[in-house]
Amino acid sequence: MTHRPKEPTANVKRRDKAAAPHLAGHVLRPAAAIGVLSLGLAAGLELLGVLARVNEGIARIVSRGGAEKFPKHLPDWSLWLAAALFSLGLAAAILGTPGPLRRVALWLSAVVLVAAWAPVLSLAAHAPEIAAPWIATLWSGVCAIVYTSHHRMPVDGISDASS
Repeated sequence: MTHRPKEPTANVKRRDKAAAPHLAGHVLRPAAAIGVLSLGLAAGLELLGVLARVNEGIARIVSRGGAEKFPKHLPDWSLWLAAALFSLGLAAAILGTPGPLRRVALWLSAVVLVAAWAPVLSLAAHAPEIAAPWIATLWSGVCAIVYTSHHRMPVDGISDASS
C-alpha cells in the first residue's frame, strides 16, 4: 500500500486564490449601496455640523466677504437631490466602466465638476453650499474604485480594441 502525503491546506488555498484572484462583481446593488452609504456619510457630517464649517470655508475661498455676503441660498432639497444623483450615478458609472484609469478619470472629473459649482453659485449671488454633494461624490467614487479593485467586473472582459 502506498501512502500519499497530504498537502497542507495553506497550499490549496494559495492555488484557489491564484485560479480566481477576484470575485465576480455586480453593478446595480453595489452601486445603490455605495451611493446610499455616501449619502449617509454626508448626512452624518451634516448632523455633526461639519458641512456648515466646510461650506463657510468654501464661501471664504470663492469670495472676499465670506458666507454673509450671499443674499440667496439654494433650497436644501436641491442640494441633497444633487448629492443623491451624483453619488448614485457616479457609483453606477464607475462600476460600469472598464479599466482602472478610466474609472479614476471619471471619478476625478465628477469631483472637479461638483467643486466647480462653488464659483458659479457665488457669481449668481447664491451661497456656495456644495459640501454635501461634494463629499457624497468624493466618497462614492473612492468606494466604487475600491470595489472594482477587489472584484472582476462584467465590463472588464471588454477589450480596448472595441472601444
